[in-house]
Amino acid sequence: MRVTIYNEYLHEVEAESVRRVYPDGIHAELRSAVLEHAPGAEVRVATLREPEHGLTQEVVDATDVMLWWGHKAHAEVADAVAERVQRAVLGGMGLVVLHSGHYSKPFTRLMGTHGSLKWREADEKERLWSLQPSHPILAGVPDSFELEQEEMYGERFDVPDPDELLMISWFQGGEVFRSLMTWRRGHGRVVYFRPGHETYPTYRNPHVRRIVANAAAYAAARFRRDESRSPETPALEPVPNPGKEHVLKP
Repeated sequence: MRVTIYNEYLHEVEAESVRRVYPDGIHAELRSAVLEHAPGAEVRVATLREPEHGLTQEVVDATDVMLWWGHKAHAEVADAVAERVQRAVLGGMGLVVLHSGHYSKPFTRLMGTHGSLKWREADEKERLWSLQPSHPILAGVPDSFELEQEEMYGERFDVPDPDELLMISWFQGGEVFRSLMTWRRGHGRVVYFRPGHETYPTYRNPHVRRIVANAAAYAAARFRRDESRSPETPALEPVPNPGKEHVLKP
């Protein structure tokens, strides 16, 4: 499994409060989580300030599944790179979108919606409930678990109805949220997983780490094909007018 982790890597550089939690960057904790449960995976990291955000065509072509963490600089992601990721997903690459990645360009392009939601940062408890314990993404995860402190995300979450709704969160302030969902887009699989605010050590929680790794394995490409064109194709057996010109009628 070839994994590329995209992380803005801005909060960790600019804010001491985040650097204390993730001194080596959020991407380092995500990489550790993947390798903990998939030790044979090849994992590379891409960050916003690299040329083409580290997501060159060569990198994307060599990626089976991409993890995406972004927050404060969605608008700085080049449209060409966002389109490159979108087309890769349509062609079979997997995409796991984490936390504030709900506003990222690749995710909103693939969903076709705003990706908007309600939020509140108040150090409150989050309880996550499993709805499909037999699903591969939830393998080894208890029916429910708690995060002592997290940022609240609340409904309505403006995304299309998912193919699979796997977890719901309840927050101490009363809100609920669809926290783990999957979609098929073209030949690719898209997973959204909610927890992961930068000021909390959420990605050290063993259940969160297992879900991230399971989601990567579940979404990873099993097939890649560019179907962006609509070619004319010859018939497999004789047809009445094999050489007939196709003219658009007024």
